[in-house]
Amino acid sequence: MAGRDARSLLLGLLLVWGAWADVEVNMEDRVEVLRGYNAQIDCIFTSAQDTEGVVIQWLYVTPSGEKPSIYYQDATMNYTQQGTQFTDRISVIGTRPGEVVLMISNVQLIDELEFICLVKSQAEGAGEGRTRLKVFEIPDLPTIEGVQTGISVNEDRPSKIGICEVKNGYPKPNITWYRNNMPLRIDRDVVKITPSTTTESSGLFSVRSELSMKVEREHKDDLFYCEVTYLVPGETRMTETHRINVTVYYPSTTVNVWVESPKGKIKEGDSIELHCRGNGNTPSSLISITHMETGETWDNSMLVLSNVTRLNSGVYHCLSVDTDTFDEISGETKVFVNYIDDAVLKPEDNVVVPQGQDLTATCNALSSLQTHTIWLKDGEEISKDHSLMLKNVSFDTAGTYKCVVTVPEIEGMGTSGSLLVHIQGPPQIIKPDNTELEETFENTVDLSCNVRGFPAPSVSWTTSDGQTLKTASLRDTEEGVQSVVSVKVTSDISAVCNAQNDFGSDSLTFNIKAIKHTSTSATTTTTTTTTTTSISPTSVKAETPIPPKKIKKESNGVIIAVIIICILLLAILGSVLYFLYKKGKICGRSGKQDLTKHKSSKDNIVVEMKSDNTEEAVLLGVNGEKQLPSEQ
Repeated sequence: MAGRDARSLLLGLLLVWGAWADVEVNMEDRVEVLRGYNAQIDCIFTSAQDTEGVVIQWLYVTPSGEKPSIYYQDATMNYTQQGTQFTDRISVIGTRPGEVVLMISNVQLIDELEFICLVKSQAEGAGEGRTRLKVFEIPDLPTIEGVQTGISVNEDRPSKIGICEVKNGYPKPNITWYRNNMPLRIDRDVVKITPSTTTESSGLFSVRSELSMKVEREHKDDLFYCEVTYLVPGETRMTETHRINVTVYYPSTTVNVWVESPKGKIKEGDSIELHCRGNGNTPSSLISITHMETGETWDNSMLVLSNVTRLNSGVYHCLSVDTDTFDEISGETKVFVNYIDDAVLKPEDNVVVPQGQDLTATCNALSSLQTHTIWLKDGEEISKDHSLMLKNVSFDTAGTYKCVVTVPEIEGMGTSGSLLVHIQGPPQIIKPDNTELEETFENTVDLSCNVRGFPAPSVSWTTSDGQTLKTASLRDTEEGVQSVVSVKVTSDISAVCNAQNDFGSDSLTFNIKAIKHTSTSATTTTTTTTTTTSISPTSVKAETPIPPKKIKKESNGVIIAVIIICILLLAILGSVLYFLYKKGKICGRSGKQDLTKHKSSKDNIVVEMKSDNTEEAVLLGVNGEKQLPSEQ
């Protein structure tokens, strides 16, 4: 170590004395690097000797001006100076003859110094070069905050607009204020910008800028933002904050009053929403709305009137008072509520018109707008005029006529009325489709008699033999009356509806035919057996009654099938009896009789079938063969 110090001292003495000639050394003026990255400082020198014949030493300049060595290299050795801030972070490499490179890792802000590359040659002397290391840090994104309270145009001095801030940059970032994309410059009476810088413990800079400005009404929609510029290796970068708008309070110069709803024309029954607003913006205004016709006042900038009538028409006056200056401004609007009165019909309500005469009725409704009138009967339009004319009236003319008056300009605005027309004349019974009726015996039938005529006819019911029937119900109709009678059918009967009023009478006869229930007669089957013996003939007659059955008309096929089955069964029975007879098993008959002998008709077994549904008698022989009556 002592030897190295001696050599350094000797080198210094030689430099002082100027015994050596100069060596040419070239270096960049500055090297730029982001904090935390690696720096590379090149040192290029020119010497007649090769690299091994020179001494290379790296030094740096402290803020106080000292030049401590951080690296030494000669032909026999090289080492890094211990105890410096670079001891563990530097290395020196030779990339080619006449060039050495100082590498600094993990560069920090304290490394922003001037570095010296000293090259010494015994034959040519010494030379040095210097490079300044510049360190950069990209700042955080800038922030902007506007004032939350409004700013009045009446302020005498600039009012605070907002604060813009950017943190942790190096070198110090720069903040510029903009209003509507135009940069703001300091103006003593109008614009005031107050910057401040804070050095953080890390050595980085945080910059804060406050903008104050004297606002005018025209600034109410202005957008403010900040532009931050900062340096990085080899370039200048820029970033912006978002835009902010501040509330500007300014007095109104005019007041507007308008109907917000409904849009278009207003009619009675609507709800009206009135608004009153000045063209200023101030929290110190008092607004009231007054109906000039009635003097009623509401202390509000919005007024809602429900279910309005024509009395709500008129001028609505709005007054705005600035409580700071006590200046008053006003405005007004005119509201008109359209109306339509109830329909007026002539004649009113009910009218009686003799048959054959004419009727003229009118319908009108007083309205603020043009109206349109139609007449309806039974839901169908019959006229499109205020007047209704009915010529040569008849009972078909009677009924209710509805008059509907509408305002075409306003949907849903209208009124209506009705007129009941009676046609004066003798009764006229409306004949139903069928007056000849058939009804089951003991059933009850309702007969309805609709009578037209006015005055309303009186109705009575009688039978053909002069008996009076009790009316079940009686109700008035638009044309006259309707009477209903209930008749129990015990025999053929004729019921007469009699109607009469002051002008005449009419009648209608209903003929009812009583129908009795029909049933199928009982079928009787008679079986006769006759035999001849030595004693005396014996006759056996059996009758089996069949109970009556209800036979439906649609069951004829079933009945035929049953009859056929019965005939087959009787044929089988006859064959069995004949067989037994031949074997002598019945009536003492021997089985040895000659089968070839002529059989008397007395020996025959006859089965007779009788039915209420046919006139034909079928006789079945012992073999089930049909026999005609001549063969019996």
